[in-house]
Amino acid sequence: MTTLIKLEILRALRNKKFMFFSVIYPPALYLIIAGGADSKPLPGTGLNMGLYYMVSMAAFGAMTAVLLGNSERIAKEREQGWVRQLRLTALPGRGYVAAKIAAAATVSLPSILLVMIVAAAVKGVRLEAWQWIAIAVGTWLGSFVFAALGVAIGYLASGDAVRPVSMLCFFALAFLGGLWMPMTLLPQWVQNVSEWLPTHAYAALGTAVEAGGAPHVKDMAILLGYLVVFVGGAAWLYRKDTRKA
Repeated sequence: MTTLIKLEILRALRNKKFMFFSVIYPPALYLIIAGGADSKPLPGTGLNMGLYYMVSMAAFGAMTAVLLGNSERIAKEREQGWVRQLRLTALPGRGYVAAKIAAAATVSLPSILLVMIVAAAVKGVRLEAWQWIAIAVGTWLGSFVFAALGVAIGYLASGDAVRPVSMLCFFALAFLGGLWMPMTLLPQWVQNVSEWLPTHAYAALGTAVEAGGAPHVKDMAILLGYLVVFVGGAAWLYRKDTRKA
């Protein structure tokens, strides 16, 4: 399984388009959204735009790497017969799913760190050392949830359908979860729905730390619940795909 993880990481690093959208694009988007903003707190958050969007764009970049990258690669591998070849080896199904999640989450780390570096160097974001570490670690660990979702979508959709399906899930979760704008600026019914979405809980890990506190137990429980559901779904779809082969 370790060999497969290394192979997946090398493949991602060699994909220039993937590296642009998952590593370079998020900090660039952060500068566009928050680069010229003032330091006034955003309504209902207690954070200015530099702080709020640092967490949001770090989460956005990590999701791009693990969700979109995973789903499209897996769908293509299924069509090309690569997954069928792996089944002939000693690698168990759970090992394949775990390798995909681990490799995708590893590649997401540069995006998270680059957004934080840009926030500190260009936007002048200043936090305590423990806050920087907690945000980076929390955002990285939280990305495992969306890596598992990417694996599930890769087995659910065909090669032709996987991109629109994954993009629809990606942008819907990003918007409804508050990655594009604070939830307080959206209608109340959207806020009520977003409280139970993984993206809202994901971003809330970092914003809670920025405010000087610890991540809320509710947010961590929501993410853990989604992780269990997505991993279970990915494993079931893998077994179903195996029976069809």
